[in-house]
Amino acid sequence: MKLGINGLGRIGKLTLWHHVARKYFEGIVINTGREVGRSLEDLAAYIEKDSTYGRLSTYLYGYKGGRVIENLNDREGTMTIDGVPVKILRESRNPKDIKWKEEGVKLVIDSTGVFRDPQAEADDPKGALRGHLAAGAEKVILSAPFKLKDKEKGFPEDSVTVVYGINTEDFRPEKHRVISAASCTTTCLSYMVKPLLDHFGADRILSASMVTVHAVTNSQSVLDKPPKAGAKDLRKTRSIFNNIILTTTGAAEALALVIPEMRRIGFMAESVRIPTTTGSLIVLVVNLRDESLENRITREVINEIYQKAAEGPYKPYLVFTMEQNVSSDIIGYPRAAAIIEGAETHTRTALARVDLTKVCQGLPPEEVQKLSSVHVDVPVTQAVIYGWYDNEFGSYVNMLGDLTVHIAGKML
Repeated sequence: MKLGINGLGRIGKLTLWHHVARKYFEGIVINTGREVGRSLEDLAAYIEKDSTYGRLSTYLYGYKGGRVIENLNDREGTMTIDGVPVKILRESRNPKDIKWKEEGVKLVIDSTGVFRDPQAEADDPKGALRGHLAAGAEKVILSAPFKLKDKEKGFPEDSVTVVYGINTEDFRPEKHRVISAASCTTTCLSYMVKPLLDHFGADRILSASMVTVHAVTNSQSVLDKPPKAGAKDLRKTRSIFNNIILTTTGAAEALALVIPEMRRIGFMAESVRIPTTTGSLIVLVVNLRDESLENRITREVINEIYQKAAEGPYKPYLVFTMEQNVSSDIIGYPRAAAIIEGAETHTRTALARVDLTKVCQGLPPEEVQKLSSVHVDVPVTQAVIYGWYDNEFGSYVNMLGDLTVHIAGKML
């Protein structure tokens, strides 16, 4: 099977690196939709070198690495990368016009970030994910969360959001043709939340919130620039070089698609962008209904939950460590959706006084008066958990790679 990749930005390029190293697919076809540089040599140089992760040859072979991109044919748009045949398509930007059928591509990853609505028809003049299907692909994977134009219509039956290792079984090969691999933040968050749900259940999680301290992305500006007409978030046009920028994240909404139990829990998600190229951190705050003050949930209990999960059902995607890390330590960490910084787990238990006359409004007044006390003290533990993730290669692209191979295996 050949793999198609639409777009050669951060995720597209690193996805190419992943699959060149993995060698699961017999060939890779990349659509850039335009000419890049002066010749194929310029594109090869872009593929070979990376400001964050170094050289492709060093990634593949360490200090012994030599040139791994060979046999360039500018007219045909072909090259060989570490023995893997790669072809570059440079003609069409609209997915429906890409020559996937002619190239024998049945599975496509769309990493452009442009086409995110699974409802959009294949012939949409602005382009659509379903255009890949019309062009000959059998399935398309979006390397981003879905974004519905008409939320009332809901998701089409042939679409699904999957975080590999969390809800992999939700993908049904006979049914689903348009698959979202969620986002880097949702992937990390899923692996932070699921062990807690497994242990406590949704009924004991009263509320939760998260903040992702997130590295810069290409949606932000290198230097200040005026916003586009109608722009709502003026901060995205400010220089990321020298600012901490408050922004938004759709992680809470996407998490409920991956872990439906989260719909029963009050959950908020926020994002802060910082001037680093990759390496991000989620600060998760969870309020848990405790059993008693004498037998309360402690940091040791929380850490043990994650340690057992990392050694068991979520290995190797969940990592538990007592090391003291900084963001650069987790760059390139292979397949770690989330790295729990156990040394920084904190808990605090207190009594929350509940007025029964206000929370038992469904009961008749005479029944409320029969209660022995108007007030009840409920022990509540607040837990703060830190989870690192390499939002580009180490976490997200490697998780996307495993999902891609899983889907491809179901297509054979």
